[in-house]
Amino acid sequence: MFLANFLRSISKLTMSSMKKPAVVFVLGGPGAGKGTQCANIVKEYGFVHLSAGDLLRAERNKPGSRYGEMIEEHIRNGGIVPVEVTCSLIEKAMKESSCEKFLIDGFPRNQNNMEGWNRQMADNVNLLFVLFFDCSQEVCAQRCLERGAAGSGRSDDNPESLKKRFQTYMNDTMPIIKFYEKRNLVCRVDASKPPDEVKWSDYI
Repeated sequence: MFLANFLRSISKLTMSSMKKPAVVFVLGGPGAGKGTQCANIVKEYGFVHLSAGDLLRAERNKPGSRYGEMIEEHIRNGGIVPVEVTCSLIEKAMKESSCEKFLIDGFPRNQNNMEGWNRQMADNVNLLFVLFFDCSQEVCAQRCLERGAAGSGRSDDNPESLKKRFQTYMNDTMPIIKFYEKRNLVCRVDASKPPDEVKWSDYI
């Protein structure tokens, strides 16, 4: 229950009492349920949920965006958008928020992301820990395909893109999770269960 109590204590802090914004990185494979569970944490603990993927898709869809075409190409091919772009979008969203407690979902996804974050953002925030939603590739893939069939509107919810996304996740993101695990900053959650069966009391 340590983490739950810690989150509750953070949720009671005011902007004036915090020298730096508090950040929790949220990582896991495609379809692991990061967004769904972040919504539950937001309700319970008052954090703001910033999805790196959602920020990138919003920028891609913005009329006249100079990054739109490049972002779409990376998303469609299961690649990772240059860190300077992603960090800038995250920083902008944080500055526009009236909150000082953030769940940053889907970031950092590789070594370059982490290094870019350290250059651009690390000195200006307080990284609390990393939430890792651990789920098998089979379960994640099924969820993504069902999401696509239901009309998610995401260009990467298809078998070809998913294969590339999982390769990217295993090759690039898992080493980042292991990096933070060695520093005792990771809370691992069994995300293979249906979303409404993920009990936070079992993990935190």
